[in-house]
Amino acid sequence: MILQNKRNISIKSNEIVDYKDIDLLKKFITDQGKILPRRSTGLTIKQQKQITKCIKRARILALLPFLNKD
Repeated sequence: MILQNKRNISIKSNEIVDYKDIDLLKKFITDQGKILPRRSTGLTIKQQKQITKCIKRARILALLPFLNKD
């Protein structure tokens, strides 16, 4: 069994997640541009849904790339 590394990225419960906060959103995206799953970030379900929505909005508005080309 392979254990995955858990990133300890915490968001306070009263902190508002915004699609314009690119630095925060980049913490939840892999090098390939994929959204990190909840089990590896340690977020609650509500926070994960907010992060996912904000990342998708930022991608549509071209604030974040859909995929990173190396």
